[in-house]
Amino acid sequence: MSAARAGGAGAARPGGVQPRLSWLWRWVVLVGGVAAWQLWTSASHSSFFPPPSAIVSRMYHLWFSGPAAHLFLTANAVGNILPSLGRMLAGLAISTAIGVPLGIALGRSPVVTDYLNPLLQFARALPVVTMAPVFIVLFKIGTQMEIATIVFGTVWPILLNTIDGASSVDAVQLETARVFRLSAWQRLARLIIPAALPKIFTGFRLSLSLSLILMIFAELVGSSNGIGYEMSNASNAFDMTFLWSTIVLLGILGYVLNALLGGAERLILSWHAGARQTAS
Repeated sequence: MSAARAGGAGAARPGGVQPRLSWLWRWVVLVGGVAAWQLWTSASHSSFFPPPSAIVSRMYHLWFSGPAAHLFLTANAVGNILPSLGRMLAGLAISTAIGVPLGIALGRSPVVTDYLNPLLQFARALPVVTMAPVFIVLFKIGTQMEIATIVFGTVWPILLNTIDGASSVDAVQLETARVFRLSAWQRLARLIIPAALPKIFTGFRLSLSLSLILMIFAELVGSSNGIGYEMSNASNAFDMTFLWSTIVLLGILGYVLNALLGGAERLILSWHAGARQTAS
């Protein structure tokens, strides 16, 4: 009995220490990479790769300090970061409004899905870059064109993953719901949507990364403000420090948005994780 208790205590100890160590080592690797970049750029004096210290200093003075700073953001940040985020979030919202209801409807209608599958696969395979001229003709250069570009690229992961999630609902659970005389709306709200949520969030994660890329692409094609617009100006002026500061800013934005989505996923799908642990 004592050996078993000792074994259990020994097994529990790494589980409590390992997450802390992994968190620490992630920061050690990050700091080490930045330090190596700083040393290499300081020694090479390359005009294409400025040192991280210069990049961070430029970011701070551009977006987080100065007489126009308000709530830690300067007027330049409000005029360029917020419009980009607004376009990206608007595109994601429209993709969600289209992809989730349509995906659930198609997922619960296998016959209709079989008929529409070639059309869906054809549209999904179209590169977003090739559709940009079409959107420019339809909407002219501006916010509508940029949002349309984001929607076209991000709707497919949400739609196809929702179809997959809605079509994989356990038939026994559906039959049990019918036996208990649950209405169609009750089955949808209590069974089908919760069962499809893990797949839907998978689509969200893919679409979030795509939306950031497509937001920059759309703003590079034609925009009067935004992060992509600033990147284009920096490239034309050969201001590499400014260009790298926007690249680092995009990485930070992507990390923060992904962390927020991960937190929402863990909160909403806490029941799903518990069910998997119980099953295992």
